[in-house]
Amino acid sequence: MKFSVCMCVYNGDHPIFFNDALISIKNQTLPPDEIVLVVDGPINSQLDEVISSFDFKSFVVVRLSTNVGLGEARRIGVDRTRNELVALMDSDDVSSKDRFFRQIEVFKKMNVDVVGALISEFSEDIQEPETIRQVPEFNSEIKNTLGLKCPVNHVSVMFKKRKYYEAGGYLDWHYNEDYYLWIRLFDVDAKFYNIQEPLVYVRVDENMYKRRGGWKYFRSEFGIQVILLKSKYIRFVRFMLNILIRFIVQVLMTNNQRISFFKKYTRKKVNNEK
Repeated sequence: MKFSVCMCVYNGDHPIFFNDALISIKNQTLPPDEIVLVVDGPINSQLDEVISSFDFKSFVVVRLSTNVGLGEARRIGVDRTRNELVALMDSDDVSSKDRFFRQIEVFKKMNVDVVGALISEFSEDIQEPETIRQVPEFNSEIKNTLGLKCPVNHVSVMFKKRKYYEAGGYLDWHYNEDYYLWIRLFDVDAKFYNIQEPLVYVRVDENMYKRRGGWKYFRSEFGIQVILLKSKYIRFVRFMLNILIRFIVQVLMTNNQRISFFKKYTRKKVNNEK
């Protein structure tokens, strides 16, 4: 089963992390048929050097004259892929060596449209992950979780383009393009599955949690909750409770409090003791 990888890079990305991400794709036990990289606006020479030195059998680079944002850049990238199956990859994460093999095996064995996985989060050393973001395994569980939190780890996903386009693809929804996409995929009866092992290593720092706070992020989340209510994924009582929790976490909490909340209530701590 041939598949493409869609990846985006912009000027603020770290060249070493970007290179690590590309190498983790190249060194897969089951490499992709192509990599489509969207360069989201002008980038510095260090990032350009990583791109020019990367050697892969089919490496398509799409350069945008201005920065359009991750959601739109991903939409452009998916449109340029030539295969039915598309895997997503962030420019500062690292995929486990057998990530794509494991996902393709699921597509071969199960009638599904979207395959995700758990993610392992680290701050400095990839060999010493700190937390794991767990998500439910089967389609019914994922759908039931949709009204509580985003039930799919965006950076771990591989999907079928037929359903992706049937759902309308990526649409602009600041900070939450992925959550909005999952809702619309369920609206067209897409089938999901999450592999219950971490297949992507994700770098996290204070800025990651900071981006998940503030009025702009809260307004984005509020809009998602309205959609969930109108689509009857949640009832009014759950809607009000979700809004209250998000207002406290995203608006009232300091960033340090937000970090503690996320690590305690939304992540599984990893024991690195040998």
